[in-house]
Amino acid sequence: MEIHYQSMGIRIKTRRKELKIKQADLAESLGTSNNHISSIEGGKQKPSLDILVGICSCLNVSPDYLLLGAIHAQNVPKDIYDKLQLCSPEDIVLAKEFIELLVKRNSTSQKKNDYIFTNKNILA
Repeated sequence: MEIHYQSMGIRIKTRRKELKIKQADLAESLGTSNNHISSIEGGKQKPSLDILVGICSCLNVSPDYLLLGAIHAQNVPKDIYDKLQLCSPEDIVLAKEFIELLVKRNSTSQKKNDYIFTNKNILA
């Protein structure tokens, strides 16, 4: 298995920006320099194990996601996966149906208004 450090850096940068974390703030929380984080994000340097674990913690992602592009073992972001663990089986079914509606909405050219959710649609 080959790790593509440039792709890993892109994933780190993308996730950091999603969370609105400045590069300097990430570096400070990890006890490293802004230049080092910049080099990791640019794929020019490989992070140490300690830095990688720290990045995962700060960005709330799994090492699988950063190293391989797999968001989680089940391709679900860690925070969502953790919260789903607290749900009832009925809520899991409801969440699955909602996600299927989102996928359908994003895979078709239909208008958003076609997907107004009602109790009848969700609980059917």
